[in-house]
Amino acid sequence: MTKPILFSGIQPTGNIHLGNFLGALKNWVRLQNEGRYQCIYSIVDYHAMTVKFDPGKIAERIKETAIVLLAVGLDPQKSIIFVQSTVPEHTELAWIFNCLIPIAELERMHQFKEKSEQNKSDINAGLFTYPVLMAADILLYKSLFVPVGEDQKQHVELTRVIAKKFNNKFSAVFPEPETLLTNVPRVMSLAEPLKKMSKSLGDKHYIALTDSAEIVKKKIMSAVTDTGAGAKISPGVANLFSLLEETAGDPNIALELKTAQIRGQLKYIDLKQAVFEAVWQTILPIQKKIEEIKNQPSILAEVLISGTVKAQKIAQETMKEVKEKCGILPPKTAPISKLV
Repeated sequence: MTKPILFSGIQPTGNIHLGNFLGALKNWVRLQNEGRYQCIYSIVDYHAMTVKFDPGKIAERIKETAIVLLAVGLDPQKSIIFVQSTVPEHTELAWIFNCLIPIAELERMHQFKEKSEQNKSDINAGLFTYPVLMAADILLYKSLFVPVGEDQKQHVELTRVIAKKFNNKFSAVFPEPETLLTNVPRVMSLAEPLKKMSKSLGDKHYIALTDSAEIVKKKIMSAVTDTGAGAKISPGVANLFSLLEETAGDPNIALELKTAQIRGQLKYIDLKQAVFEAVWQTILPIQKKIEEIKNQPSILAEVLISGTVKAQKIAQETMKEVKEKCGILPPKTAPISKLV
């Protein structure tokens, strides 16, 4: 029996952080290991070009991202792992979808509004049509499920709209994928706990998976808490407890500290020390694995080349079908000479 296909992607923007791991990558590994899905995971480098980028660093960041994906536990024997730009059918399908979706649908996208505010001097067309390329990423493999965070849910809904529009206009080709939301609460900034953990906010706002123990401890010890006591938990303290619950091997550690907090006896230094120890024990094995993979570059190349071959085989079949339905590609029995 064929397994349902699941697709998700990550941008190679450097310094993959704890929020990325807890909110997405850890979930990718779990879904892969469940064995219920054919998992396809892509390093979506074209998406990374929608905001200001350094062309001299893209190749290295793709490599760094691929290494982290393997280090956290993605297995090329269980998942297809590849770089988006090595499968040109992604942008080919995106163009066809661009010709279907009304501008009004894209103007509703929350992330475009947010990123436009952050990049007022460089609001490009790619930033506006980003969700269409994302839809192409997903539908190119006829994915039934998309594991994403809450902030990407609207983009998956747009993907369903695009699939429906194509099917209604041409023929039933694409499924309407479902969102698989992670159970992990959104990981927030250490310095501004009302904002999502993000590299764009600055170094003190996130913990990179490659940060040293000293840096991790410094960032956690300087994390925003509050000055009050009692049962009410501030956003900063709530975020620290969330990190502790997701990284500590023993759930009683968080339970004991929460009990102390409710009684008004919690010392933030104790909470922060517990968070540091749990976080460090989570990322230390990943860092060790990263170093192992760095010392075996041929393995990384084999994984990405093999992933591209597998992904493109599926992608080419889909594009052949799409073009036939759109009237772009002549039927198999008709030679191209009859069209000229």
